[in-house]
Amino acid sequence: MDYDWSAEDLAFRDEVRGFLDAKLTPELRRAGRLATSVYPDHEASTEWQRILHERGWAAPAWPVEHGGCDWSLTQHYIFQRESALAGAPALSPMGIRMVAPAIIAFGTPEQKAFYLPRILTGEVFFCQGYSEPEAGSDLAALAMAAVDDGEDFVCTGSKIWTTHATEANWIFCLVRTSRTGKKQQGITFLLIDMTAPGIEIRPLVMTSGEQVQNQVFFDSVRVPKTNVLGRIDDGWTVAKYLLVHERGGAAAPWLQVMAQDIAAEAARQPGPDGNPLIDDRAFAAKLADLRIRTEVLEILEYRTISAMAQGKNPGPASSILKILGTELSQKLTELALEAAGPRGRVYQPHATKPGGPIAQFTPPADGYRSGADWQAVAPLKYFNDRAGSIYAGSNEIQRNILAKAALGL
Repeated sequence: MDYDWSAEDLAFRDEVRGFLDAKLTPELRRAGRLATSVYPDHEASTEWQRILHERGWAAPAWPVEHGGCDWSLTQHYIFQRESALAGAPALSPMGIRMVAPAIIAFGTPEQKAFYLPRILTGEVFFCQGYSEPEAGSDLAALAMAAVDDGEDFVCTGSKIWTTHATEANWIFCLVRTSRTGKKQQGITFLLIDMTAPGIEIRPLVMTSGEQVQNQVFFDSVRVPKTNVLGRIDDGWTVAKYLLVHERGGAAAPWLQVMAQDIAAEAARQPGPDGNPLIDDRAFAAKLADLRIRTEVLEILEYRTISAMAQGKNPGPASSILKILGTELSQKLTELALEAAGPRGRVYQPHATKPGGPIAQFTPPADGYRSGADWQAVAPLKYFNDRAGSIYAGSNEIQRNILAKAALGL
């Protein structure tokens, strides 16, 4: 990667910094800084999306004709890095980063006209209906039935690990419309209104105590065939396209900021010998290794984004980035928990900004918390990040993809 940015790039960086200084309120910065997972506080995230949309920056990677930005590859990188440095809350990826590119690629003109503007404003908020109790990493084993009934499909079954289902008003689902041929065949990609009769949502409590994930039940839910994205029985093609976007994106800037924050706090925290933790040779070696790995990841991401900008298929690179990004993030959360010390073992979610309600927890009346806010965040982020190597296709599955696609095994 060439770090010698042009005068135009530096001017753009200053423009982004000025915007963030002016529009990123203390409340929004706090929500970003105290987020306990990749899914931030819903209200803060939607408010930040509204502000970005006013500026025209909510979906910079979209084509310009649909509301994206005519930015260079370097400018996209600058925007992501400056947002991470400023502590901006992340936007929900389900709409802008995942289903919207699929709608742009496979949608009808009517679907594009309806969904894309509403995704930008937040009026349409999507969740994802892929995994089922018996179909996780082996997604093609999904069984949720969509029975042909004239102008509609009648959907019956359930989806699980559905993030922010209680906040969403739409869900994009993979459903079974045929049981002939290979299991990847006969799958259809459907956009379903979450207010339709017959839908029930049951929250799931995660190890962090948060209710971000859910199980969604469909009992004879009628869905118009006009809500099919792509072709009937060919939803696997759409799903594979979407997964490239789910596994893609630039994680390195956020991970670099995480490593930078750990280093800053370790300089203030006492180590085993009473001196600053950053001076402990074992801890410093682990931190240095992870910081080097974030630099390597950044170069790989930049290469992949560059190829995509030229219209090339990233191929197995998306699997490589998914493995490296999620496992590096897990290592960083482990190191943050180590840096937090004894106070990082105290359960105090009231001092954080979680992505959903906290189950069966009553915060202290006076709001007391032990230690600093980041020490309260550390254990929750650690627990939530264990899922990183499972969602979006487990890392074991990604390694199988690489073995076939890259090594020919």
